[in-house]
This record gives sequence, structure tokens and C-alpha cells, in this order.
Amino acid sequence: MGLLPPKKLHTDVAKGEFKNLYYFFGPEDYRISEATKYIAQQFLPDRQIATNFLRLDGRKTRCADLIAELSVFPMLGERQVFSVSSFQSYKPNEIERILKILEPADPVRIVILSSPSDKTPKKNSVFFKKVNSVAECVEFHRLDPESAAVQLTTKLSKVGLEIEPRARDLLVSLLAGNRGALDSEVAKLVDYKEPGGTVTVADIEKIAAGYEAFTVFQLGGEIAGGNRLRVLDLVKRLLLEGGTPTGILFFLGQHFVSLYLVKAGKSLEPNRRWLEREFRPQAAGFALSQLERAIQLIAQADSDLRRKRTPPELVLDQLVLQMMAPQDHRS
Repeated sequence: MGLLPPKKLHTDVAKGEFKNLYYFFGPEDYRISEATKYIAQQFLPDRQIATNFLRLDGRKTRCADLIAELSVFPMLGERQVFSVSSFQSYKPNEIERILKILEPADPVRIVILSSPSDKTPKKNSVFFKKVNSVAECVEFHRLDPESAAVQLTTKLSKVGLEIEPRARDLLVSLLAGNRGALDSEVAKLVDYKEPGGTVTVADIEKIAAGYEAFTVFQLGGEIAGGNRLRVLDLVKRLLLEGGTPTGILFFLGQHFVSLYLVKAGKSLEPNRRWLEREFRPQAAGFALSQLERAIQLIAQADSDLRRKRTPPELVLDQLVLQMMAPQDHRS
């Protein structure tokens, strides 16, 4: 049936134009959840949301039980909305049985099948082709930086707040395209700032949930630059601001794997690809062999932390000093 863009889905639903069977998938779980709730709210009368909107988890609901639920008529009103998450969990023959019971389409029932981001099917898989042949499929991507910046500015403007360009760009980087995180960070800023105020970089540094990851990004740049004092200062700062040693190692590991992939000309993970231009200058400061060694050192440091043989602060200091990149023979 082809793919329906999320914007077209929203437009159709707003006009009261519904399909009886949807399949939602993609890397943005939050948008999938919000779209599911939006359809239910638009299709069902308010008083029937609690009784006629049924959520089922494919990992926990047996095929026979799901079919039984789909066969039951509502006690109140006529309309029903079923949300079946982790639909890919069912076996092929079970999927056939479930889809068969949904034919012919019932005009007073909407069924929304979905898969979580970590189980996104390949479009050439047998599963996807089967579902796509009978359902309206919608792929929910993460927000691109431009869209995230526009939404962030618009949401803040509606509550009387402005945001400095540098603060906006910093927060967009931290959000990494996550729509749910964007809404959460806006809510925190609204509580933190008085109406008529301007959000600054200092505000983002103080309250943003992803600031630890951003500081690790800075740390990667300083390691590439060979500034030992600055590197040690950033490690100390991360710990003083509440960062855990294992958390710092996690972000540092993610960061250096990304640098390695960029340096090697490989693709980043889908939700980090738009950051490639940010990683490229740092990657240029290392040889591939240095990045390989850095990743190995991070893994060894993580092992040392778990064995608790050395104070965590000392483990981190030793790690970053070992990772310091020499200033010559870059390739």
C-alpha cells in the first residue's frame, strides 16, 4: 500500500479521514505513541476513551487472546480502537490469523499495529511486505535539526520565551532528534524561566538532561587537541556536576565509536547520522589506530571500575591521559 508520511496521517485524521488498519514503525517511539493516542482521541467520543481504547502488548498477549479481544463488541457505543504494540513478536502463522480476522474492514473499528524502534523491520522482509499489503504503514523518523530548532523556538515563543541562537543550537544537539525529549526540555525551561525571559547557554548547561553528553563531546575535542589540563578539568567538572564514572564512560565510548566510524567512512547509527558534520573535525585529529586504541582503553577502564580496584576518579584521569592524541602523524 506504500508509506504514508506522518504529516499526511495527521492531516487526514484531523479531517476525520481514518483507515481501519495501521502499522506504525521507525526510530521514534515517542511519536508512535503520540500518533496512536491522537487517532483514538479523534475517533472516539471523550467519554469512551477509557472503555473503548484497548492497548495490548504483543510480547505478553497470546495470539488466541488477541483474536478473542478483537472479536468482542464494545459494551458502550459502537466505535473501538485497538493498539497492538510489538506486533512483530508473533509467529508468521499467527500474523496470518490475526490479519485474516480483520477482514473485511469494520468501519467502526480501528486497529493500530506497531513495532518498537529497536525492532524496526527491514522493508524487504517478509513480515513488512505482508503487513504493508493490508495496512496503512507510517514510518516515524527522528526530527532533523532544522525541524527540531523550529519546533523548539515555536513552543517557547507560545509561552513568551525567547532563546539565544547558541543556546538553541546546543539544545538541538543534545536532543538528537528525539521529539519526546524536546517536549520534556521545553517543559523544564517553562518552569525555570519567567515569561518574557531569554533562554541562554548557561540555562541549558544547568538544566538540560543531555548536558553530560555534550560535555563529553567537548572532552573528545580536548583529547584530540592534546590539552591535558583542560581534559582533566572537564573530567573533574563532570563528576562535580553529578556525572557517574560509568555514565561518563558510556558517553565517552559512544563518542569515540562515532569518531571511529566517521574516520573510517562508515555510516553512523540512524539517530546520530545528522551529527556527522560535528564529528568530522574531531575525527580528523586522530589516526584510525588511535581511535581503535581509545575504544579499547575505555572498555578496559569500564572493567577496572566494575572490579573496584582503583578509585573511580583515578581511573578516569588515567584513561583520558592515555587517550591523549599526539600532534603528528595524523592519517
